[in-house]
Amino acid sequence: MDLMERTVVRCAEGHVFTTASFPMQQLGPGRLGPGRLIRCPRCARLRHAVPVVEQNKR
Repeated sequence: MDLMERTVVRCAEGHVFTTASFPMQQLGPGRLGPGRLIRCPRCARLRHAVPVVEQNKR
Protein backbone atom coordinates (compact mmCIF):
# COMPACT_ATOMS: atom_id res chain seq x y z
CA MET A 1 0.00 0.00 0.00
CA ASP A 2 1.49 3.31 -1.13
CA LEU A 3 0.72 6.10 1.36
CA MET A 4 2.35 8.86 -0.72
CA GLU A 5 0.28 10.50 -3.40
CA ARG A 6 1.93 10.29 -6.82
CA THR A 7 1.63 13.01 -9.46
CA VAL A 8 1.96 12.25 -13.18
CA VAL A 9 4.05 14.95 -14.86
CA ARG A 10 5.51 15.72 -18.30
CA CYS A 11 8.93 17.34 -18.69
CA ALA A 12 9.85 19.91 -21.34
CA GLU A 13 11.31 17.10 -23.48
CA GLY A 14 7.95 15.29 -23.48
CA HIS A 15 8.88 12.48 -21.07
CA VAL A 16 5.98 11.37 -18.85
CA PHE A 17 6.73 10.01 -15.38
CA THR A 18 5.43 10.06 -11.82
CA THR A 19 6.87 11.85 -8.85
CA ALA A 20 6.14 11.23 -5.16
CA SER A 21 5.60 14.93 -4.57
CA PHE A 22 5.33 17.90 -6.85
CA PRO A 23 7.52 20.65 -5.30
CA MET A 24 5.69 23.77 -4.14
CA GLN A 25 2.32 22.37 -5.21
CA GLN A 26 0.65 24.06 -2.24
CA LEU A 27 1.33 27.51 -3.70
CA GLY A 28 -1.11 26.85 -6.52
CA PRO A 29 -1.05 27.64 -10.22
CA GLY A 30 -2.27 31.21 -9.71
CA ARG A 31 0.89 32.23 -7.90
CA LEU A 32 3.76 30.54 -9.74
CA GLY A 33 2.14 28.77 -12.67
CA PRO A 34 1.59 25.02 -12.96
CA GLY A 35 5.19 24.04 -13.80
CA ARG A 36 8.17 23.28 -11.58
CA LEU A 37 11.83 22.40 -12.07
CA ILE A 38 12.43 18.75 -11.22
CA ARG A 39 14.96 16.15 -12.33
CA CYS A 40 13.62 13.98 -15.16
CA PRO A 41 14.49 10.30 -14.68
CA ARG A 42 14.57 9.72 -18.47
CA CYS A 43 17.02 12.45 -19.50
CA ALA A 44 18.62 12.93 -16.02
CA ARG A 45 18.48 16.71 -16.31
CA LEU A 46 16.71 19.42 -14.39
CA ARG A 47 13.66 20.20 -16.53
CA HIS A 48 10.51 22.25 -16.36
CA ALA A 49 7.65 19.81 -15.72
CA VAL A 50 3.89 20.24 -15.52
CA PRO A 51 1.20 17.92 -14.16
CA VAL A 52 -0.53 15.78 -16.81
CA VAL A 53 -4.25 16.48 -16.95
CA GLU A 54 -6.51 13.47 -17.45
CA GLN A 55 -8.67 14.05 -20.54
CA ASN A 56 -10.85 10.92 -20.43
CA LYS A 57 -12.67 11.42 -17.13
CA ARG A 58 -16.13 9.83 -17.18
